[in-house]
Amino acid sequence: MKKIACLSLGFLLVLPMVANAQDKEEDRVKASGEVLRDILESPDKGIPHDLVDKAECVVIYPSVKKAAFIVGGSYGRGVMTCRTGATFKGPWSAPAMMALEGASFGLQIGGQATDFVLLIMNEKGANSVLSSKVKIGGDASAAAGPVGRNLSAETDVVLKAEILSWSRAQGLFAGVSLTGSTMRADDDANKHLYGHDVSAKDIVFKHEVKAPPSASLLLSELHKISPQRKP
Repeated sequence: MKKIACLSLGFLLVLPMVANAQDKEEDRVKASGEVLRDILESPDKGIPHDLVDKAECVVIYPSVKKAAFIVGGSYGRGVMTCRTGATFKGPWSAPAMMALEGASFGLQIGGQATDFVLLIMNEKGANSVLSSKVKIGGDASAAAGPVGRNLSAETDVVLKAEILSWSRAQGLFAGVSLTGSTMRADDDANKHLYGHDVSAKDIVFKHEVKAPPSASLLLSELHKISPQRKP
């Protein structure tokens, strides 16, 4: 009886921890949707919509903080959604949780928080990120993204890059190079969000993985701006 009582008590103690972990990931998904909405709907200094049309995946890291400018280390958590299907031409997927590690980002002076948005522009880059840890600028070519809703995406830098990236800090929005950083799936966060072990690749490619309610803003914004991938 004592053993059963101890097991029951342990189970009751674990439940709030699990719920709290899920709530944290839900909040991160919601925050990512808010960041993307604000940037995509910016009247003049957002991401060119034709770039979103050409992208395979979108990655958002809300409120990345750096401990100290001199040290230059950082760690961020966010979400990635990709166009579904074997050739990335379907609707946007449920979000997969992602982690960003490494490099010093020039706009992050002191302890201020910075939002990052990345577009993954081709199947090679998307499959790399979904399969393993990727070093930006090493495993996948990268460039700072152009700023301006109406800018043409037909530039050499854009056409050659597998990953384009932007940052927003204290109201300043700009293309930023994340070369030297690493990006990987956050498996623990995916487990917390969905309630079971699931890989980033399964989230994108398996239709039975349903998006949580917290992803409604994120996905509705993308479906509004770019419902279909353009060649």
